[in-house]
Amino acid sequence: MNASSLKLGFVGLGIMGAPMAGHLLTAGHQLFVNTLGKIPAQIAESSATQCTTARGVAERADIIFLMLPDTPDVEKVLFGEDGVAAGLKGSSGKVVVDMSSISPVATKDFARRIEAIGAQYLDAPVSGGEVGAKNATLSIMVGGPEDVFARVKPLFERMGKNITLVGGNGDGQTAKVANQIIVALNIEAVAEALLFASRAGADPARVREALLGGFASSKILEVHAERMIKRTFDPGFRISLHQKDLNLALSSARQLGVSLPNTAQAQELFNSCVAHGGAGWDHSGMVRALEIQANFEVGQKVQD
Repeated sequence: MNASSLKLGFVGLGIMGAPMAGHLLTAGHQLFVNTLGKIPAQIAESSATQCTTARGVAERADIIFLMLPDTPDVEKVLFGEDGVAAGLKGSSGKVVVDMSSISPVATKDFARRIEAIGAQYLDAPVSGGEVGAKNATLSIMVGGPEDVFARVKPLFERMGKNITLVGGNGDGQTAKVANQIIVALNIEAVAEALLFASRAGADPARVREALLGGFASSKILEVHAERMIKRTFDPGFRISLHQKDLNLALSSARQLGVSLPNTAQAQELFNSCVAHGGAGWDHSGMVRALEIQANFEVGQKVQD
């Protein structure tokens, strides 16, 4: 360990969490880990210390990162038996950083409860998917106190590139929900455009190439359109997780008295995918719901 090595914890070593934790190890930090299920090989074979509980991680680490699927998972890891909160008791100055994508309302409550123990809390959800996690190019949207953000920012910089303190606790999660609305609607737009082009008899790959040079260009057109054309729907970012994020958007919108009609339409397309066995598809697989309605597949040849 180098002189600047920190004692860090990481709970949740899935598709996103494992490479993120790996970047912290590469930076020379001491890492204590816990996850549901088997520890990924790249972490198991590293210098990371495996802990049997989240409590054990919190007892040993000064900054504890979480990367979990949904709000109930975060609550259980934080406040369940042998959870993070139990490991924080009797200590001060530790920081919990939740990088999951969960409810902004629940996040504010979690932050209050962690602060009552004597620790500090940041919500720091990410965008960029598995590719961004592996390449350390994630966008990280942070909510919490500015001084705590400044303390953790050098660690965020090991995992991402675009790192923004949005505001107080919960504001990072609000930004992530907004991000997921934009991503879902962009996927729908690209899927509709490629389906239209294919049905009209054009080569969707060449249409994509042409559009990448114009005002319609986007990361979704670059990455997800290629998935749609090549029919490569392995995640990536699973439809079931994007469904969860849009549920957060729609439920929050109801509480705020805001109408999100296009978000609701995108969610229905995800629902259709799930009904056809696609919960585990990459979210670019939304195109399949449109194809089912049209009885036509992107890239399919029009019969004369």
